[in-house]
Amino acid sequence: MKTTQGTGARGHGGTGSATRVALVAAAIVAGVTPAAAQAPRRPAQTPPPAQPAAQAAPQQAAVTPPQATGPGPLGIAVPPAGRLVAITNTTILTASHGTIERGTILIRDGRIAEVGQNVQVPEGAQIIDGTGKFVMPGIIDSHSHTAIEAVNEGSNSITSEVRVEDVLRQDGGSIYRELAGGVTTIQVYHGSANTIGGQSSTLKLRFGLPVDSLYFAGAPPGLKFALGENVRQTNYQPQPGQARRYPFTRMGVEELLRDAFTRAQAYRREWQAYEAARRALRRGQPEPVPPPRDLQLEPLVEVLEGRRLAHVHAYRSDEMLMMLRVGREFGFRVASFEHGLEGYKITNELVAAGTGVSTFADMWAYKLEAWDAIPHNAALMAERGVSVAINSDDDERARRLYQEAAKTVNYGGASEEEALRMITLNPARQLGIDSRVGSIDVGKDADLAIFNGHPFAPGSRVERTLIDGRVFFDRDTAPTLENLMEQTRQQQPRRGRPVTSAGGAQ
Repeated sequence: MKTTQGTGARGHGGTGSATRVALVAAAIVAGVTPAAAQAPRRPAQTPPPAQPAAQAAPQQAAVTPPQATGPGPLGIAVPPAGRLVAITNTTILTASHGTIERGTILIRDGRIAEVGQNVQVPEGAQIIDGTGKFVMPGIIDSHSHTAIEAVNEGSNSITSEVRVEDVLRQDGGSIYRELAGGVTTIQVYHGSANTIGGQSSTLKLRFGLPVDSLYFAGAPPGLKFALGENVRQTNYQPQPGQARRYPFTRMGVEELLRDAFTRAQAYRREWQAYEAARRALRRGQPEPVPPPRDLQLEPLVEVLEGRRLAHVHAYRSDEMLMMLRVGREFGFRVASFEHGLEGYKITNELVAAGTGVSTFADMWAYKLEAWDAIPHNAALMAERGVSVAINSDDDERARRLYQEAAKTVNYGGASEEEALRMITLNPARQLGIDSRVGSIDVGKDADLAIFNGHPFAPGSRVERTLIDGRVFFDRDTAPTLENLMEQTRQQQPRRGRPVTSAGGAQ
């Protein structure tokens, strides 16, 4: 939904530096030391279409042994990552195979090794007592604008050459606050000012580590598309003498899409012909000249070949049907519609296309194209077999996605497990990372959120958040308001006792 240009967007890293610095300083004072992980570097530049590589299922990253204690990226001591962790005697909300009462989760080298009621805890394991707690998979926010300095490159209708990864920041306070809300993975999108926008990034919120540590290794790359009022700039009035940016109508949007993919097909054929000429090259013949690379068309070729996922900002059902038609014409699948507020009108078509919807829980009528939205949208689509995710699109809402998911139980009668999947397994499927995260199953990454009550209960809150089996948020040591107030009370001198000039009691 974001259309704000430049660095002024709220919570996107371009503003609020003082807030971030204050938060980090408070974390250091309070002794918050996120556990270090040997995180993967960001993937190399995608090769040109001349060298296509089939998109394999996301591979599990190699396990890295614990690192020695030493100064971390914030200049503080970072403890070694534990190899063996057990969360015991807890209620486990698996999101895939029901609820396990009085269960144990055993973590080895950042992966879930065992789950159940009769798990034997090995000697030497770090034990987290889960008595009275609820453990769920780490929350996945499938539509985020957190941790980036710029949202839109809004100068052109097509900007598929730009990359969110080039404006990522690791020091945004929103990352830490989202960890406090149980969020472990996010998909960071370009904004919706362009019919074909920029390339997205899937991140794990490893707060306190260098920016390259945020990347989710093996996650399929994505590309942001957008339909509707934002790309047509219906609320924008050009200055006198300034030309209006094309397209301005819905038919212009469709033409732009078809033209871009037609050019991408031609570009792919050029590279295929070049590669065929290279393979047929005989000794003594001159090397064929490769076509010039087009950074704008390369991501579209990857979409055509299924190597990059198409995520489409859309509200209205007729526009979503148009995009599905374009996908059929050019042979690619729309991975998800973002927002999809009228998805309840076209559930059969969505199921047939294998397209998910990442939507809001209860936002509607805030602009004309959102007028027909209803709060029952998510539950109705899920009932008809659509893969539904609840997203934030907002740094503040991202902190309480578990409450947003709970609304679908009230609006439309979604089951508790289905509502839980809307912020865990379903967004993982839409992002192509469900073999790694999204449920509490053996072999998956130990990305977990531990609550002091059922996540859908109004008074529940997150106690700990783990990524790869490492605690990145712990409420007992976090610089929360209550903890800082308690520290202040402990530092105040007792009444009736003389105080030295240095502030200490005599």
